[in-house]
Amino acid sequence: MNAPADDAELDRLTQEIKRLLVSSCAIEDTVPEDIGDDTPLFGDQGLGLDSLDAVEIVVMLQRQYSVDVKDMQRGQLVFRSPRTIAQYVLENRPPPKG
Repeated sequence: MNAPADDAELDRLTQEIKRLLVSSCAIEDTVPEDIGDDTPLFGDQGLGLDSLDAVEIVVMLQRQYSVDVKDMQRGQLVFRSPRTIAQYVLENRPPPKG
């Protein structure tokens, strides 16, 4: 696990995750700024994403951040909102090379 990130890094990454969600999941009629940091991604109360979108999110996290979510129970917690995804990425991405 990496050291906890500061709030500014979490906020920056949360905004980046929202942009990636809109493009990766082809969320129609929504811009990243319309999505709250804690907006649920799945279900009627949130963005209404489905299981195919979950697969897209897994692929996006692997490509963009070299982060895997292999445990589906853990994935339900990670994929709760843009902020929970950003927090998971910050805690699990590989350290920078160099």
